[in-house]
Amino acid sequence: MAVTHTIGRRKTSVARVYLKEGTGAITINGKDYKEYFTVSTLVYKIEQAFALTETTGQYDVKVNVDGGGITGQAEAIRLGLSRALCEINPEHRTALKPEGLLTRDPRMVERKKFGQKKARKKFQFSKR
Repeated sequence: MAVTHTIGRRKTSVARVYLKEGTGAITINGKDYKEYFTVSTLVYKIEQAFALTETTGQYDVKVNVDGGGITGQAEAIRLGLSRALCEINPEHRTALKPEGLLTRDPRMVERKKFGQKKARKKFQFSKR
């Protein structure tokens, strides 16, 4: 089987996901995914797409992820995996779509404005 390549994004994180048939090995930036993500909730997010489609242990995953923090990276990988599974088998879409795994989260950090302390916070006003 050929390698399926998809991209997942979240905030400033970009994950390039390469999926092929195999034994279920997941490698992120050259490390095992449980070594890369030490927090159990992030490990769950990575495994979520496989659990919903009942394909755990059927595919080898190689991921290159860059930018953002660990939560943004985990969610970017989850989106990339979900897209790859749908590309391989369109029937997986019915399991992933209701859970929101195929939706690109558009929320980004609002930019800082000049004359202000942060994006919305102002400097302290002094009347006198």
